[in-house]
Amino acid sequence: MPYVVTEACIGVKDKSCMTVCPVDCIYEGDDMVYINPDECIDCGLCEPECPVTAIFVDSDVPPNLRDYIERNAEIGRKLSGQK
Repeated sequence: MPYVVTEACIGVKDKSCMTVCPVDCIYEGDDMVYINPDECIDCGLCEPECPVTAIFVDSDVPPNLRDYIERNAEIGRKLSGQK
C-alpha cells in the first residue's frame, strides 16, 4: 500500500518527506509534492516528517480526499518520467 500526499501539502511543500525517502519516490510539482506509487516501498518514513499531516497510507486516506490517490499516481508517474 503506497503512501499518498493530500491537499494539506498545497502551498506548503515543506519537502522534509523528500529528504527521508530512501527510494526518492516523492516528486515536487507546481503546488505540492507527489508520490509515485510504483516506486514507493511503503516504508512509512515520510508520514511522520510531514508537518501538516498531509501523508497517508492509501487505505487510510479520508473519504473526502480519496481523489488524491489517483492524482498522486498520475502526476507522480509523470514527474518521475514514467508513463
